[in-house]
Amino acid sequence: MVTAVRSAWREVPSHQVRRFAALALDEVPSLAQDILREIRREYPQLPLVHDEFGEPRALVGIRQSLEHFVAHMTAGLDRPHVHPRVFQEFGRGEGIQGRSLDALQAIYRLGVRLAWRRLAEIGQQVAIPAPAMYELAESGFEYLDGLVAESVRGYAEAAARQAGERLRLQRGLMELLFTGAGSRRRGKGSGAASTAALLPALAERAARIGWPLPEQVAVAVLLRPAREAVAPAVASDVLLDMECERPRMVVPEPDAPGRRELLARAAAGWSGAIGPAVPLLDAAKSLRWAGAAVDLTERGLLPAGELLQCTEHTEALVLLPPEELIEDLTRRRLAPLESCGPTHGRRLAQTLLAWLETRGGAPEIADRLGVHPQTVRYRLRQIRELWGGEMDDPDRRFELELVLRARRLRGELS
Repeated sequence: MVTAVRSAWREVPSHQVRRFAALALDEVPSLAQDILREIRREYPQLPLVHDEFGEPRALVGIRQSLEHFVAHMTAGLDRPHVHPRVFQEFGRGEGIQGRSLDALQAIYRLGVRLAWRRLAEIGQQVAIPAPAMYELAESGFEYLDGLVAESVRGYAEAAARQAGERLRLQRGLMELLFTGAGSRRRGKGSGAASTAALLPALAERAARIGWPLPEQVAVAVLLRPAREAVAPAVASDVLLDMECERPRMVVPEPDAPGRRELLARAAAGWSGAIGPAVPLLDAAKSLRWAGAAVDLTERGLLPAGELLQCTEHTEALVLLPPEELIEDLTRRRLAPLESCGPTHGRRLAQTLLAWLETRGGAPEIADRLGVHPQTVRYRLRQIRELWGGEMDDPDRRFELELVLRARRLRGELS
């Protein structure tokens, strides 16, 4: 059997409650003025915003909260609290102004303390029993919690709206950085004229999000480890666009001390690549190289699970993306191997590449390949027979080294 909780307030005769409420409502206008005056004295920096009727919104909120609490008290303290929506506006205002809620909560506590002092005096005047007044005080602090919750809700809404607006402006800045600079390089107008037009536009957009224009940037392209993956916790000066299929980052002054290490930690668990450091207006070039590196990562030709530095994978980026050209050159330059069979052909190719890279003798190449020098001499004689005079042509040797390096990068010579 559940025993009902005894309420001292419910045991107060209804005529006393009505008398208490009437006196309290009579006091509301002057009490609200007194509370606002004390708040202004304690917090002189508090901005006083007026509504469309010229009345301070803070005064309206104080008055409404007092009236609502008295109505709640009259209906019975176990009824759900009703909180004026104006307190959401107070929280929203703090968020928009970039202030914290700490001062606002302190102001609310001051207001409740002053209001309770007056209500306690009225309680004595109409002989409300002390246990009932204690219960009323507890309800008052619950009501305060509700006012704070309303302000927190408004604050969160404002913060979310501002964050959304900042992200929108940030994406616009990044798009201008990539496409505006790109069109400048494609020759739409003279270089000097295009730069003169682009820089002010970039500066204006950057200023709206408080982003100082850097001299150099590097652009990173990321691969999502999962659709719901948490965004990298990058520094506040790094522009991040998570709306793309492949998220992108613009990193200012990428060669600053410690920047690489911070980025690697921020992007832990993500795969991606960061392009070379370039002047601000060449950001599209850095983006292009980062995108090419990520393409190779998706194909399994570059390692995944980390943020690669494009400058450390130049050979792969130069040799692997022009696939059709390299494949055509490979077919033409390595045609002599077609008659050798796959296994022996691969061994000859390995030996040829080692010779092209070192131009060393049989012992050096043998040590590199882990075979006997006599084996190397045998293979080199075969190579000379297969390619003949091409081995003495510097251009042909260069092309052979290109295609063989590309095959090694693809794992075909291992």
